[in-house]
Amino acid sequence: QLQPVESGGGLVQPGGSLRLSCSVPGSTLAYYSIGWFRQAPGKEREGVSCISSSSSRKHYADSVKGRFTISRDNAKNTVYLQMNSLKPEDAAIYYCAAEASDYSCSDYILIAAFNSWGQGTQVTVSS
Repeated sequence: QLQPVESGGGLVQPGGSLRLSCSVPGSTLAYYSIGWFRQAPGKEREGVSCISSSSSRKHYADSVKGRFTISRDNAKNTVYLQMNSLKPEDAAIYYCAAEASDYSCSDYILIAAFNSWGQGTQVTVSS
């Protein structure tokens, strides 16, 4: 069973940066669309960004446009989420999800479009 693995979370001051990584051990990342989602305490899980398996499409939530960048390095079997200009409201557990369909990544960044989920990595933004 596909099990994405996230890393890179941590504590950062407002205005700082973090880079999250998502890998799929034992599988070939190039076959999968990858989505990043987050869930803050007391809030529903929401889509942050996604990249299609072909890398032809990348989508971002309005709240992170211009600050976050998603990319993939298939040679390293890793997808990255570069997060800049972090705000306290970006604090959440960030989840990576994978699906073997180029169409899973849409501008809606739907939770239901992804079936394989990681355990999450905590991002804390605080001074």
